[in-house]
Amino acid sequence: MSVLPVYCFDPRDYGRSSSGFDKTGPYRAKFLLGCVANLRDNLRARGSDLIVRFGRPEEVLVEMAKAIGADALYAHREVSTDEVEAEERIEAAMKDEGVEVKYFWGGSLFHVDDLPFKLEDMPTTYCGFRDKVKGLEVRKTIDALDQLKGLPKRGDVEPGEMPSLVDLGFNPSATMAQNGKAAAYNSLVGGETEAIERLKKYSLESQAHQNKGSSNSLYGADFSCKISPWLTSGCISPRSIFHELKKAASGLSPVASNQNGEDSGSSSGAGTNWWTYELLWRDFFRFITRKYNLAKIAQPDTVPATACTGALA
Repeated sequence: MSVLPVYCFDPRDYGRSSSGFDKTGPYRAKFLLGCVANLRDNLRARGSDLIVRFGRPEEVLVEMAKAIGADALYAHREVSTDEVEAEERIEAAMKDEGVEVKYFWGGSLFHVDDLPFKLEDMPTTYCGFRDKVKGLEVRKTIDALDQLKGLPKRGDVEPGEMPSLVDLGFNPSATMAQNGKAAAYNSLVGGETEAIERLKKYSLESQAHQNKGSSNSLYGADFSCKISPWLTSGCISPRSIFHELKKAASGLSPVASNQNGEDSGSSSGAGTNWWTYELLWRDFFRFITRKYNLAKIAQPDTVPATACTGALA
């Protein structure tokens, strides 16, 4: 089976919001362009390619499906309102063409199917969520294939050119500081390749600190691998981070562990526990957002009462 990978730059994600703010700022746009370009490079290195278009997904994807005679469209399931509404528009357009839309779950530490409760029964507080998932196993990651089947021959779809900042409505000088030099955030390189390198570097440096018995590994300039931009863009997964740091922790010298074989306060295990704590918070917000979006779809006129709204009452 041949797969046609497609990325759409949706024009509705750019420009000004109703509140007058940029929907996507110039730094984020530049970073995203790097992410997509790197994805294309990595797919090409494996014998495939990435089709890039600037347009509304519900229109672009239907056009692509018609061109190659697609049977199904595959995508990661999203949780936030704008993304869920985009999925609904795509599903409606694909249904008219007889193309099935199939979703995968990703972007979280725990898989939604592994949760010990249904989303509608999910606790509304982090502590309740944490207690419910305590002891839950994190799924293993799957290695990427070294070689992929080429693009479908039918339709002869052109890969398309990567848009520029100008194409997205930005002035290139918007990513420069007032003194004419590149701003700090402008130095971030988007893409999976950079994300993996950052994680490996952080993992090795963290392990080196712990093997020396340092108790200050969470402080200073390298207190974090600062991987959030890549994580939120889908360049790397929470599970990849978890297993990489867990692997680093297991390779520690005895100096970093106490006599009982447990993680001491200065061990890399403490760092792994901290990362797990942060990723759990991220999971909580993703799952709780999905829960209430499902409730909104089922009962559009109902406003769910959360711990946050209760605190404001």
